[in-house]
Amino acid sequence: MNEIIELTKIDYVSVLPAAVAILAGTKAILSLLESFVEKLGLETKWMRQRREEHELLIRTSQNLTALQTQHEHDMQKSDRRDEKISADIKKLTRMFVDKEIDDMRWEINNFATKVSEGKPCNKDSFKHCIHIYEKYEQILSENGLENGEVEISMELINDAYMRKMREGF
Repeated sequence: MNEIIELTKIDYVSVLPAAVAILAGTKAILSLLESFVEKLGLETKWMRQRREEHELLIRTSQNLTALQTQHEHDMQKSDRRDEKISADIKKLTRMFVDKEIDDMRWEINNFATKVSEGKPCNKDSFKHCIHIYEKYEQILSENGLENGEVEISMELINDAYMRKMREGF
């Protein structure tokens, strides 16, 4: 019990600076020892671990730089590919629209030739041709194109259709 009483009498205010002084002295001695070992060319486990961590940090930084450069290169390559694909899609769309227009023109002109030659045509054929002409006009307007090739054919078809309607098919 006397020991416990003696502990309560310790001056903790003077113990704290003494502990700080001991820790600072230990740190100074370790620093001197480390610098001495380093001058001798020796490497302690702690120094080797610190060097390896530093080298790992440098390699990681270099790898990140290389990855960033590769990413930028890949993004530029991707952008060029996207532009090429976009241009190809526009070209294919234009080709498809041109093909559709040509097919519709051919069908209308072919039917007009059949009508002008006096070949027999039924009411459904006339309606189909008129419907194709409406689609043809719609495609032209959607694509900012003008009609100039089938107007005469459609006049011929419409006149023949009206005449047939009056005569009662």
